[in-house]
Amino acid sequence: MNRIKNEDGFALITSLMLTLISLTIVMALLYMMTQSVQVSGMNRHYKTALEATYGGAEIYAKDILPFIMRNYSSATMTADLQTAFSNGVTVTKLLSAQSCIQSKLTKSTANWPAGCSNTPNPKQSPDMSFAMSAVNGSPFVVYSKIVDTVKGNSDTSGLQLEGSGVAESSTVLTPQSFPYIYRMELQGERQNNPTAQANIEVLYAY
Repeated sequence: MNRIKNEDGFALITSLMLTLISLTIVMALLYMMTQSVQVSGMNRHYKTALEATYGGAEIYAKDILPFIMRNYSSATMTADLQTAFSNGVTVTKLLSAQSCIQSKLTKSTANWPAGCSNTPNPKQSPDMSFAMSAVNGSPFVVYSKIVDTVKGNSDTSGLQLEGSGVAESSTVLTPQSFPYIYRMELQGERQNNPTAQANIEVLYAY
């Protein structure tokens, strides 16, 4: 009785198994590379939006908000803003009612009129939105909203009602100056790609 010894089948199975393992490794590497590219792109979009939001916070706190404080009683404040900031910054809309903005700037949060939004989402009933030009691509839109106000006073003398000789040093006693404290929420996003966005919170003393 002769026994047949042919191991070609085993060699074929081994070869197929090695090929399958190799393809699995290659597919895993391709998947990791694809995911890495996607995460890198998302991170780049986020960092760009974050930088734009920081820039919007600077413009809002140092330029737009002081302008509003000087002109908040003007009946044409929206038009004045759109005229004043036309170089690279376009005030697209002053969305809150003027009475609401006046209250947010000069009254504590508890004394705001009904309807003045203080929700943390700046895109929901924002006080203002403005567009900023981008070097490449569509502009960024920044939504801003004051969500909390701690009332201060308007005195700028800095005279403190304490220490010796206060009554002797001045015939008029002026209270120490305390700034208004505003907590603001801002969101910046690409005009044609709202998923490329970033949110920041700013504590601002005026």
